[in-house]
Amino acid sequence: MALSNEEQRLLDQMERALAAEDPKLVNALRGTGIRRVHRRRAAIAGVGFFAGLALLIAGISTTPFLSVVGFVLMVAAAVTAIYSWQHVGSGPDNGRSTDRPRTTQPSGSPDGQGFMDKMEERWRRRRDESGF
Repeated sequence: MALSNEEQRLLDQMERALAAEDPKLVNALRGTGIRRVHRRRAAIAGVGFFAGLALLIAGISTTPFLSVVGFVLMVAAAVTAIYSWQHVGSGPDNGRSTDRPRTTQPSGSPDGQGFMDKMEERWRRRRDESGF
């Protein structure tokens, strides 16, 4: 149901008053500030990973110390990127939570567990058929 012009005007006025009174609350409800920081951090970590790769390759031909520095930079950048990217989708506006139980896929198997269960079952079946 659409709002009347008067109701829309009052709603806009209340939104502006809330934003002026408590901008941190507005950012938290929108969820854009934190996600933007994590997205930027993940992008910078990606650039750092490739810089570490370049140092690793350059160190192979020059000094081993440069290769070690490049490797450490690659690992640190990868860890930072993974940590930051996990937080990109967990903003307050999309309702996701990290401690929710996993949902099932269309095939009916739980996310991330069905494949391994199937592989273990195949392994047991082959082991039993071969007589070991």
